[in-house]
Amino acid sequence: MLSLVSCIGRVVVLSAAVLVTTSITMSGEWGEEGVMYGQLGKDVTLQCAGGSPGSVLEWRRNGAPVLPEDAAVQQGQLLLPRAELSSEGIYSCHDARGLLLSSVTLRLGRLPGVPSVSCRASNYENFSCFWTPSTDTFLPTRYITTYRKKFRPGDERRRSQSSDEGLCLLDPAHPHSCTVSKAQFWSSYRMNVTEMNPLGSSCRLLDFTVQAILKPDPPEGLRVEPVPSAPRRLRVSWEYPSTWPNEPHFQLKFRLQYRPVMHSSWSMVETANVSELITDAFMGLEHVVQVSARDFLDAGSWSEWSHEAWGMPTLGQTMAPSEVATAAIEPESPAEEPSLAPNNEPVAGHSDPLEKVAVLVSLGVFAFFVLAVILVFAFLMWIRMKKHSKEATKNHDLLSATIHMKALPKAQIL
Repeated sequence: MLSLVSCIGRVVVLSAAVLVTTSITMSGEWGEEGVMYGQLGKDVTLQCAGGSPGSVLEWRRNGAPVLPEDAAVQQGQLLLPRAELSSEGIYSCHDARGLLLSSVTLRLGRLPGVPSVSCRASNYENFSCFWTPSTDTFLPTRYITTYRKKFRPGDERRRSQSSDEGLCLLDPAHPHSCTVSKAQFWSSYRMNVTEMNPLGSSCRLLDFTVQAILKPDPPEGLRVEPVPSAPRRLRVSWEYPSTWPNEPHFQLKFRLQYRPVMHSSWSMVETANVSELITDAFMGLEHVVQVSARDFLDAGSWSEWSHEAWGMPTLGQTMAPSEVATAAIEPESPAEEPSLAPNNEPVAGHSDPLEKVAVLVSLGVFAFFVLAVILVFAFLMWIRMKKHSKEATKNHDLLSATIHMKALPKAQIL
């Protein structure tokens, strides 16, 4: 019940603020004095402020007696049916002697449409909202941008008026955007963007949680450097975006994409460090590199890619000049690497010593398991043969005994 009363109270306060703002803008705040605003496609009626009822009046537009088509004077008032943009101008009324009685500048436009709003948090402390008008009103426009923290039922007693609701501050350098500082990362907010012009207003409400709209700015200071005496390696380093606070509890992870400039397919590596060693670069070819960032716990989404940086692996110090020229023209031998895709495996001649050790260890483990299987199989075969030999010896002894008994005389047997 308390939540419902509080919500109704906020709606009433907001409505009162909009009405006050509207009354102020309609009294001359939208432009110079003497300007009247009308709606396109609707009938517009102009009053002659200095004329007396029943007097003969003459209306002019931009100083000439030529009025828009279908315009009519009724009881001293000028009626413009279904006004169009071509009907804009300075209208003046004159008495029968041609003396000026009053003038008004007519501007025509449309009611505001519902703006399209999106919000993004470049870090866990602040978020910004951006909007795009849905209708070209042809009239001066203003925006009221407010936010309110959302509470679960029963949490109203913890509300703090100073931090849980307020104005989203407009940024003069970036039109159609505003920023909220010192937001709470795990909280939910409701954003209200109200578009107003002299004819009326329209608003858009947007609900979100800060961690869901988290999208860091791209990393900065991207550098690509060759590794001496390593013709297939590039060292890439970068820095955290300047808008991300340096706190140990909120870290970023990164993904690095790279490719030779002459190819369109990217290779990608993900890391938690601010540097990475590319081990499968193509000797003699320039590479393009980019990096993006994301919250380490996967909150929100990846940042945009950083600006591109370029680098070329070193050609090495042990190559003859003729080999260097050949490598620059044909980085890899077709017999060894038929494809120039960036994710091909390095050739054996340029493999890393650690990779060789890993291969040798793998081969040793494989050979050990093969030998163990052979020994087990041989042991089982030996047991089987030994058992078969014992059975054959037993059968042979039984057969010999039987034959011997048959050969003895009956007297001996008895």
